[in-house]
Amino acid sequence: MKKFVLGCDWGTSSFRLRLIDRQTQTVVDRITSDEGISKTFTAWKKTGEAKGVSRDRFFQQHLRKQVLAIAEKTGMSLDGVNMVLSGMASSSIGMDELPYAPVPFPVDGSRAIVKRFDKQPDFPHEILLISGVCSEHDVMRGEETQLIGLLALLDDDHYPVADTVILFPGTHSKHVYIQNHQVVDFQTFMTGEVYNLMAHHSILKDSVSTSQSAGFSEAEQSAFVAGIHDLSSSAILNSLFRVRINQLFNKLSKRENACYLSGILIGSELKALVSRPHWQLMLCSNSNLYELYKLAMEELGLSGRMTTISADYLDRATIAGQLKLVQHQFIQLNQ
Repeated sequence: MKKFVLGCDWGTSSFRLRLIDRQTQTVVDRITSDEGISKTFTAWKKTGEAKGVSRDRFFQQHLRKQVLAIAEKTGMSLDGVNMVLSGMASSSIGMDELPYAPVPFPVDGSRAIVKRFDKQPDFPHEILLISGVCSEHDVMRGEETQLIGLLALLDDDHYPVADTVILFPGTHSKHVYIQNHQVVDFQTFMTGEVYNLMAHHSILKDSVSTSQSAGFSEAEQSAFVAGIHDLSSSAILNSLFRVRINQLFNKLSKRENACYLSGILIGSELKALVSRPHWQLMLCSNSNLYELYKLAMEELGLSGRMTTISADYLDRATIAGQLKLVQHQFIQLNQ
């Protein structure tokens, strides 16, 4: 069964487990759910800890159920197939907390911090747990594995990456600076979380509508752009209150006002890149925010140095990163 590896990408609020063919780097089958690290840790605190079950064993029990689900779907026995585990599983609420690897961090994964868990009678899989990366002022877990795979794929496709900022939009957006084949710095922006707080738990909650739609109308895009430009003429805290003014004076519909709010926050995140003209930009599109980020970058004059990475390519990047880390550890064991 060395032909296969189980690749688990375990986020705070999401769980993804893939059965991967190591030679072709293709997914044989997968399981996805909303049973993220946070939910699993809470379950351990409620039930496992009181019964004397260690945290790592509790997490292994959860993983075993998911492995058996894939085994049933594929009709394969997966006993003995090793697992690589990335994301928030190495955090303080994960399976086991590991220290961060510091920057500068080589993008070949050679300085990644990992921990091995041996097979158990009731868990016949060796686990390679991958830690995150830290700078003096920031941390990330999960993105480093995706970055390792992404840059490996780009290198295979003869697309060299130098002096580039890679953007991962999301609840906590990441801007990762790549130089000389290393992560030299990165910044986290709480853009998505602040949007959710403003839209659902602040005085602005009755001024916006966050209902999902297939796309953005012309009026909604115009409201988004207005948010970007209004930010440049006032401080962000003042700009946020303008969302309420838009509703009080019937300037925008609630859906348009939500786009205006997004414009303020995404514009605030991206404006620092304007003053760094010598860096190339790479926008990762594995998020429903991609269209808004692309529009914001056009409005801020950043699109001329922007490359887009597709969602499918990013999905492949996570797999490639996990396999590259497995390969590095195998080489180290045999040195």
